[in-house]
Amino acid sequence: MKTSLDHLPEQQQQELGRIREILLEEFEKAIANATSTHKRNGKVYKIVLFGSYARDDWVDEPENGYQSDFDLLIVVSHEDLTDIADYWYIAEDRIARDPTIERPVNIIVHSLDEVNQALTRGEYFWVDIARDGCIVYELPCHPLATPKPLTPADAHRMASEYFDEWLSSADDFFESARDAIARDKSKLAAFLLHQATERLYICFLLVRTLYFPRSHNIKFLRSLAEDKEPRLVDAWPRASKIDRRRFERLKRAYVEARYSASYSITTEDLDALASSVTRLRDIVDEVCRERLAQLKVEAAA
Repeated sequence: MKTSLDHLPEQQQQELGRIREILLEEFEKAIANATSTHKRNGKVYKIVLFGSYARDDWVDEPENGYQSDFDLLIVVSHEDLTDIADYWYIAEDRIARDPTIERPVNIIVHSLDEVNQALTRGEYFWVDIARDGCIVYELPCHPLATPKPLTPADAHRMASEYFDEWLSSADDFFESARDAIARDKSKLAAFLLHQATERLYICFLLVRTLYFPRSHNIKFLRSLAEDKEPRLVDAWPRASKIDRRRFERLKRAYVEARYSASYSITTEDLDALASSVTRLRDIVDEVCRERLAQLKVEAAA
């Protein structure tokens, strides 16, 4: 893992410094009144930048709707400290509203035990972070485990099972969404399209990396997936404001289409989103089958 951010422009380094400051500050506030010892004495062991900004292949074209996110792994001392709502929601909100931070920020939070167990299983997502990640913050004396290779046979078996389960689930939700559109149930259709989209990204991430984050934020899932496979970008038009607005409305549907009386979406928007989900499904199917074929060859070698 890299210990320097010198490959990044000064602006991005300053933004990461501000993000680190907010995360640590809000975590200390969140645990201040904890009653259990492991929560009250909780620690952030590491903050690790991963993805395109760690690898030095990010995109920064916000005017065209293409801007890579900062993806950060936070490693904490206990699994109970990983709950976003309890410990990280305020920090996320402050980061999103901070005018000095100019690009989207995604965080995943795991305990050191979780990360090290995944590394000893050889799961690709974690092995990639251990290899390519950049340390943004680190408390000494809490090392990551040495990655152990996953056997090709196990990788193929796991990926195949994930593919069968999650693609089928996505198809079920998409068919239900189509039915809801036909019956003019716009809110239900929006929620079901969100769920189909979420499951398609989960399918891809599991087949490619054997991991997906515990998040219903499809923008975050899209960012992680597109970081691994650029062909997925083609599913969502982004050149115009209406295209970007439609995706944002779909993102909001997970909560608002179920619980907000003010949420609304037009049939035209639903048809456009359904077309994009169809395209996403085709790409996910294609790239996952390519990956499975590659793993099968490696398992037979």
